[in-house]
Amino acid sequence: MSDEPKYKRVLLKLSGEALAGDKKIGLDYSVITPICKSIKKCADLGVEIGVVVGGGNFWRGRSSGAMDRTRADHIGMLATTMNALAVADVLESLGAVVRVQTAISMHQVAEPYIRNKAVRHLEKGRIVIFGCGTGNPFFSTDTASTLRAAEIDADIVLKATMVDGVYDKDPNKYPDAVKYDELSFNDILVRNLAVMDSTAASMCKDNNIPIIVFDLSRPDNIVDACLGKKVGTIVIDRK
Repeated sequence: MSDEPKYKRVLLKLSGEALAGDKKIGLDYSVITPICKSIKKCADLGVEIGVVVGGGNFWRGRSSGAMDRTRADHIGMLATTMNALAVADVLESLGAVVRVQTAISMHQVAEPYIRNKAVRHLEKGRIVIFGCGTGNPFFSTDTASTLRAAEIDADIVLKATMVDGVYDKDPNKYPDAVKYDELSFNDILVRNLAVMDSTAASMCKDNNIPIIVFDLSRPDNIVDACLGKKVGTIVIDRK
């Protein structure tokens, strides 16, 4: 297979937990740097890349106890911004041109999210990292990734996780778990598979945006996915 990308524009979803590595909390640059090298490799191949980063390595709003949910989610949005800035910093150190846009205005830190401006950055070959999720409480960063993918007309969502695809049950708990190579969005919704929340899955289904779910412990999977090589599990809207 040639090094010609299959996808022109992608939305990469990175979990916050993945950025923490074995430390489970905070930032592990020995993990972040290889991820950023793979992102830059894709950009060097001509792929236009938007990135949404979670915040779970700093804050898990849904497990924050008695705190008001809206306030907890706002703290989570700030956590995603810290991750976005960290990833941007590493990418820039590697020579990439990056812009961070946030759904909540913080002009001294990043650009406000403006769809047309984000698309223009992508057309110029800049990597755009989207922080603060959707900017609204009660919506996950998975939903933010599918929303941004639809807005920027991405060809596909690349969901980088801690497992090598989608299984019928948790492979960390059940050794007989079966991995799927391909699924439909209806499979995700009807079987309640732990790929992403139903809002995010429905948005991709409604906008006909496929998803590839793959293991981030091998960062080159990002490159392979962009090239159209078989990695992880692909979720498509079967007609």
